[in-house]
Amino acid sequence: MKPTSSLQETFCRRLKQARLAKHFSQKGLGIAAGIEEFSASARINRYELGVHKPDLLTLQLLAKALDVPAAYFLAENDRLAEMILAFPDDTNATV
Repeated sequence: MKPTSSLQETFCRRLKQARLAKHFSQKGLGIAAGIEEFSASARINRYELGVHKPDLLTLQLLAKALDVPAAYFLAENDRLAEMILAFPDDTNATV
């Protein structure tokens, strides 16, 4: 089944790119994101193909496992997505 929107196509592409960049198999990413082992590979495959869409909690867990901000997956264009990745994560910084 093909993704129905350009945003979904973008999400699918970025999810796969981020997974490959971190050298995760589909199963490995699924397990790292807290998906049960027996369905991890199939679920990630369906997300990458656009057959299913992750809910927001799952999106956050995928982003955490891939060490990217969740906003990266939803950025409207590739330039913005790259800027999101380049922006420093100050969540652990002290004031």
